[in-house]
Amino acid sequence: MSHNIDNNNNSNPDQDQYGVLLYYKYAIIPDLDSLLAFYESNCNSLGLLGRVRLAPHGVNVTVGGELSSLESHIDAVKAISLFEGTDFKLASSHHPLNDKVAHECGFTSLSVRIVKELVTLSSHPLLNPPDISNAGRHLSAVEFHSLLQSAGKLLDEESPTDDKELVLLDARNLYETRIGKFHTPSMETLDPSIRQYSDLPSWIDENAEQLRGKHILMYCTGGIRCEMASAYVRSKGAGFENVFQLYGGIQRYLEQYPDGGFFKGKNFVFDHRISVGSSDENILGSCLLCGSFFDDYSSRCRCTHCRMLVLVCDSCRMEGAVYVCELCQKHSKGVGLLPSTEDGKIEVASPRFELKTVNSDPSVSPQPIWRHGNEYPRKLRILCLHGFRQNASGFKGKTASLAKKLKNIAELVFIDAPHELSFIYQPSDASSPLQSCPPPLSENCRKKHAWLVAPDSSRSTEIDWKMADGPFDPLQYQQQTDGFDVSLSFLKTVFSQQGPFDGILGFSQGAAMAASICALQERLKGELDFRFGILCSGYALPSTEFQPGSINCPSLHIFGSDLGKDRQIANQASRDLAMAFENGCSAIIEHDCGHIIPTRSPYIDDIKGFLQRFL
Repeated sequence: MSHNIDNNNNSNPDQDQYGVLLYYKYAIIPDLDSLLAFYESNCNSLGLLGRVRLAPHGVNVTVGGELSSLESHIDAVKAISLFEGTDFKLASSHHPLNDKVAHECGFTSLSVRIVKELVTLSSHPLLNPPDISNAGRHLSAVEFHSLLQSAGKLLDEESPTDDKELVLLDARNLYETRIGKFHTPSMETLDPSIRQYSDLPSWIDENAEQLRGKHILMYCTGGIRCEMASAYVRSKGAGFENVFQLYGGIQRYLEQYPDGGFFKGKNFVFDHRISVGSSDENILGSCLLCGSFFDDYSSRCRCTHCRMLVLVCDSCRMEGAVYVCELCQKHSKGVGLLPSTEDGKIEVASPRFELKTVNSDPSVSPQPIWRHGNEYPRKLRILCLHGFRQNASGFKGKTASLAKKLKNIAELVFIDAPHELSFIYQPSDASSPLQSCPPPLSENCRKKHAWLVAPDSSRSTEIDWKMADGPFDPLQYQQQTDGFDVSLSFLKTVFSQQGPFDGILGFSQGAAMAASICALQERLKGELDFRFGILCSGYALPSTEFQPGSINCPSLHIFGSDLGKDRQIANQASRDLAMAFENGCSAIIEHDCGHIIPTRSPYIDDIKGFLQRFL
């Protein structure tokens, strides 16, 4: 299929040379490594930034760059027979201007990864996973529009007919449907109001009777989510055969109908543009607090509980404020909001600053989400996990500056890991006859501990010495794979005896342990309950394979930049760990201070800002 350039998003001729390209292809990939090498080489040579995801069953690409480079990329991809018939959606746009948005959307770097799934349909294995070959029939933008217009008239012998009820099903998330969706008076539109795509199968299961026996017209942003979702609906068997999907998604529809047609509002997109509208300037979204018409996500306000984007207008938005989305309100999660303050000192606001939520969902009763009393809120309790061959006392000393600067909002609790280690020493002269003699043991020497150890390591129950096997190895953490179950059991006891804890802070190996607990949070409910994780110089445990976006837990990732001189944990290892957390669920602070937790500005301000969301 030829690729068209959508100029709908441009007004400045000086910026017409930049563009965004989206495409996907479901097909069996015979050699993933070769295709990965192609994308890395081609995209880097053309200066393209964004996301490329490769799976055994296809590819999903969203990249930005100069239009000429994007067109060259399309030509190179078309030369691969695998991509025959691919719909390349190319749109001219402004250059990424908002660094925060561009960074969050992955448009400040190139990420090419091999994943298990192009889109995660479910957070847990499905009993009957859908076969993509069973996806719903594609309808062009014109066919889709015609059905909405006729609402039941015959399109062709295989299409919905007037003796069958038509229903529209939006396969997108709530934060997308807030600002734009299809609407036609003669057809029911079902908006699942889900937090994330992986929640859709559960919604379909729970609402199967609303869909049974009907002709279902599905749509999403660009089409890829409908492929798997339509196959899931059809996999339910009799009564669910007639599923149709908008080919090319809302993007192709708006290209065909620049005035918006039956689509009202704006199309949310996962790149620096944030959203794309039609010539119809009517606003569908509304401010979470005051209910006024508003649809601009550029401030990136998020729910304090689930981290979903929320709409807060310029008049209501305040620095450091905390918000509760419609879904969390529906599940009775309230929160007292706290303004951003200097040096962590809490200022009590006047009672006149009381804001209430306005929500169109009748099942969600408006509740105050910003109310200050005359007392300081309870401090956050944060369990701190030290690094390899450290202990609670040493880690407490190293983080004394952090604890002091957070003293008004957080209490740090330190514990020793369960695995005790021998002391090690490095002889100063390998030829010396004293090389087998350890240094004198001070009375103040404290045992060293670890959360994981190498399989062949010796573990000590007494303070003793061991000569190092060789010089310091910065990759030693990759060999430390044993002992997770013991550490997990130990932490359950700590939570039971010393909890509750609002969050977990981990450093280096402690961060790797904390990340694994974040990944198991749902499974560990009732035993390890916490609200957030802070992962400093973190990495994924070698024994785990986190899929990108697979961990749904609010998290702050603090690590050294490429030039940050952290000689123990590479920048990419920490970045890979951050990518394992669901998009929109994690925040990143990169610093230039080495293998430490930085406490000078602006880093400490960002740490405080993250914590204040949970007060």
